[in-house]
Amino acid sequence: MKPLPKPRLAALLAGAVLACGAWAQPAAPAGPPPTSDLDSLLFYQLLIGEMQLREGHPGAAFSVILDAARRTRNEQLFRRAVDIALQARAGDEALAAARAWRSALPTSTEALRTTVQLLGALNRPADAAEPLRRLISLTPEVDRNGLIASLPRLFRRSGEPRVVAGMLVDVLEPYLRKGPQEVAARTALGTAWLAAGETANAWALASEAARADPASPLPVLLALELMPRVPQAEALVQAHLARADALPELRLSYARALAQAGRPAQAVVHLEAATRQRPDFAPAWLTLGALHVDLRDPKQAEQALQRYVELVQGARPPAAAAQGAGDDDDEDGDASARAPDSSNLDQAWLLRAQAAEQRGDYAAAEAFLLRVDSTRAALDVQTRRATIAARQGRVEEARQMVRKVPERSADDARAKLVAEAQVLREVKRWPDAFEVLRGASDRWPEDTDLMYELSMVAEKLNRLDTMEQLLRRVIALRPDSQHAYNALGYSLADRGLRLPEARTLIAKALELAPGDPFITDSLGWVEFRLGNLAEAQRLLRQAYAARPDTEIAAHLGEVLWASGQKDEARRIWREGRARDPDNEVLRDTLARLKPGL
Repeated sequence: MKPLPKPRLAALLAGAVLACGAWAQPAAPAGPPPTSDLDSLLFYQLLIGEMQLREGHPGAAFSVILDAARRTRNEQLFRRAVDIALQARAGDEALAAARAWRSALPTSTEALRTTVQLLGALNRPADAAEPLRRLISLTPEVDRNGLIASLPRLFRRSGEPRVVAGMLVDVLEPYLRKGPQEVAARTALGTAWLAAGETANAWALASEAARADPASPLPVLLALELMPRVPQAEALVQAHLARADALPELRLSYARALAQAGRPAQAVVHLEAATRQRPDFAPAWLTLGALHVDLRDPKQAEQALQRYVELVQGARPPAAAAQGAGDDDDEDGDASARAPDSSNLDQAWLLRAQAAEQRGDYAAAEAFLLRVDSTRAALDVQTRRATIAARQGRVEEARQMVRKVPERSADDARAKLVAEAQVLREVKRWPDAFEVLRGASDRWPEDTDLMYELSMVAEKLNRLDTMEQLLRRVIALRPDSQHAYNALGYSLADRGLRLPEARTLIAKALELAPGDPFITDSLGWVEFRLGNLAEAQRLLRQAYAARPDTEIAAHLGEVLWASGQKDEARRIWREGRARDPDNEVLRDTLARLKPGL
């Protein structure tokens, strides 16, 4: 074999020494030097293993390093053998090395943890029971709850979630009795049963865990996951958050669940409580800013987002903070100098740009967009810039801005078409938006999201047959699509067509998404069309309380107006107009009823 160039040889020597790091002990401050097991045979064995790996022979490298690990019973060498196998995508060999590690060092928790992790990655949950029992028993008491709570995550990608749940029932049974691990064990099992689709089992375990320790956050986290399927789970969350010692992180998680359920106004209340409880809790400020943008409250949004930026930039290294505060030239800066939270900082700049747009300050919006790292958020940035250009009448320029964003995959191409259509919809270029989405739908004919978007534009063009055909196609392909049921039902109700069928469609949507304020608004509107004023008012008040949206305000105001409550109707309409003066539904309502606001 040809001699290796000196720099490469030096690198291999360094790798060999690092591979046996247990022997590279620092010199003792006094006394005789420590005895080392790193003899010449072992050193050259490790060197050969690293050379084989560098030369592209991972199988040979794995065999050499694993043999050295077995001879020396050294944990770092076993870990190195596992890593080599994983780099070569040889899962079975990695598992064999982990088992050899266990055999050589039966009390090594790292060997057991590695074995369990590999069994999870290889989708072999049934084989994990024995090493899991051993791992839990050897884990110190102070760390045992954390280990037990983390177990479902090790198997979250398993194709056999029921096998996982059954295995964990067997492993965790001793810890379900009253004791320090009871709550962690019950919530871990609940999480596993939820992944297996056994919602009733999961809810029962969450309830039992909360009763066993009302102060523990673990049952609350499980209840948050259960909320979309088990309405009573929310009461468990609320009861915990009423405690003085409730963690702000849980308030943030609950707020995000509320926002996801379409209840941003309620989410804002909990985020404000979290920021009062911990004023330096940056993630809560970011989410609060995003929700204020969603609620079209730009002043509150900008205050929250500015606070988030101050907190994040204050935590950055001085060089990174100085760079971020410069003349908007972050884009070309050294990525290593950016804040650890830089992707969220980019999100904050995008949100501030949206808030500035809502105020009509397009220059400020552009300035915030310049701060975003466009290599990570190219389409988002260009879409916002294109929207600003389109609103200023430069529609064709706006379309070209989106089209010029680079594509690396079919997903990128699809996202660009959706973004172009969105820009056109913002300026009510409905025919152009329809053509863009129809082209995308022809290219991806089974994409139900594209069908839905196309149906919404067809409705704006009053092409009701096309809209209904598309929505029924979405329902056929995705029977759980609450948006399709709601859109079809609302469109019929708004035109006074087939009202009993419209109510059935909307009721189905609400069954799929209980409490969704937009769907509740649709149901209230169809009840109004059917002449049921009291029920319509009840439903619309409920929807408006959850989400003070301008379109919901238009509907609620009209029902109040028809019920003789004209002063309250005017108040609701004023609130809606202050939030979004250009909303078509509100403008049409006011033009038709002439309330004299």
